[in-house]
Amino acid sequence: MSKYKCVIFDCDGVLVDSEPLSNQVMVDMANELGADIDLAYAFHHFKGNSFYKCENHISELIEAKLPTNFEAEYRRRSFEKFKTDISPVEGVLDVVKNLDIPFCVASSGPENKIQLNLELTGLWSYFKANVFSCYSVNKWKPDPAVFLWAAETMGFQPDQCVVVEDSSIGVDAAINGGFDVFGYTAHDFNEQLKNKATKTFNTMADLMTLITNSK
Repeated sequence: MSKYKCVIFDCDGVLVDSEPLSNQVMVDMANELGADIDLAYAFHHFKGNSFYKCENHISELIEAKLPTNFEAEYRRRSFEKFKTDISPVEGVLDVVKNLDIPFCVASSGPENKIQLNLELTGLWSYFKANVFSCYSVNKWKPDPAVFLWAAETMGFQPDQCVVVEDSSIGVDAAINGGFDVFGYTAHDFNEQLKNKATKTFNTMADLMTLITNSK
């Protein structure tokens, strides 16, 4: 029997393969304003960060304020991209189908984005009400607020839960809240998670084993 009573999943990059899509939109829009960055730069500087920090970073790069409709246009373009190209992270459907303990999702994205992407990837029916967004508490990772809120609402203490994250900032948020955290390293190109996370894994089959065998 697992030591954990609840699993808290991050969404982007853990449940849905959205990071390359959303970051490419961010890159395209930043470059239209003269930023001259690429996808590797975005993964390094934007992944796991709040949208507002990404906006501020781009503003500093171009040494100018961003257009007032920047976020609205980003949401429009990224949502269109999700509708045509998004997929679930390989193997994650098998995980949520076979988990025999409660689970939920806690994400930096707005609720409508979380719901859209879970619906598009066939995951929504497994989560539904158990969705927690940083936008609801107005605090973003590495602040642990969204994880603490998720754990409390699900009825568990942090030490009874494990968080599943793919970004360094997300891992920091889990640690800051007193959670164990499993780091998904399939796209951890700079090996940021290895020395931070409680444990790391490279495939969703490995995650199932980690959860089941944790004592």
